[in-house]
Amino acid sequence: MSYLSATEELYRDAALIPDVGLCCTTNPVWELPGLKIPKIMQEMNYGCGSTVHARDLTNSPRILYVGVGGGMELLQFSYFSRQQSGVVGVDVVPEMLEASRKNFKIAEEQNDWFHSDFIELHQGDALNLPVEDNSIDVAAQNCLFNIFKEEDLKKAIEEMYRVLKPHGRLVMSDPTCEQEMNQTLREDDRLRALCLSGSLPIDQYIKALTDVGFGTIEVRARKPYRILDPKHYPTDELIYIESIEVAAIKDPMPEDGPCIFTGKAAIYYGEDRQFDDGKGHVLLQNQPLAICDKTAQALSDLNRDDIFISDSTYHYDGGGCC
Repeated sequence: MSYLSATEELYRDAALIPDVGLCCTTNPVWELPGLKIPKIMQEMNYGCGSTVHARDLTNSPRILYVGVGGGMELLQFSYFSRQQSGVVGVDVVPEMLEASRKNFKIAEEQNDWFHSDFIELHQGDALNLPVEDNSIDVAAQNCLFNIFKEEDLKKAIEEMYRVLKPHGRLVMSDPTCEQEMNQTLREDDRLRALCLSGSLPIDQYIKALTDVGFGTIEVRARKPYRILDPKHYPTDELIYIESIEVAAIKDPMPEDGPCIFTGKAAIYYGEDRQFDDGKGHVLLQNQPLAICDKTAQALSDLNRDDIFISDSTYHYDGGGCC
């Protein structure tokens, strides 16, 4: 059995009998004004964070969600895109698609604004999406890409890039791990399917996105997720796994490389009212400006004694230098 077949089997079982403990997140379940999320959807929330952010979802965008789970994030997305087929859900597991369809009927009973035809479901593969080129405003996946091995991950990202419109965004939540994992963990198909042993370091995760062509990356959150300990897993050391929330934007690649926002800011505290670096970045006196890592390095290289550069917070929420 291949690692992808093992993943399909695990989530087929989770579709037939909800597995409440399969994944968990520190995120609350967002119930926006007029939005009620059925309990069964919450029980089938097989993700490690959230991909639903209001600032991505203005003007009734066309949204793609890959790996539908119990349909919770599809319902949340449709709240912002109340139109027929405004949200497209793709999943390789037929039983998960059927479970979502049933859950949408429950959601219709609890939400008078919601209609199941807001969501268009397709059986399909993340490595070969049944979606047209340049047709999606916002694409999303939650706790899926970490399952893929290197070549499949590259293909999955390329597929998301293909279907996005110019300046469209891919919003993701995945486990990450800065420690080295041994080969036994890496090759354990079930642990990979459980979103544990496929976790990459953040820098590698971001590089996989920029290698495909995404010109802007936003790291929006970084949170504790899981522990792999020697008593329960084949490891000699304690391994700490975090979840990360990232948006990759289909902007043109700048000549000097991608703009990667990891929550850094610059504060100018000199004598003048502002500092202009001559490259489009104006720092007002004693007012923080969110900056990408590239700009942070360029400002640091100036060796000024009146500009402070903060460390990465791994929380970026818009605005700033680019």
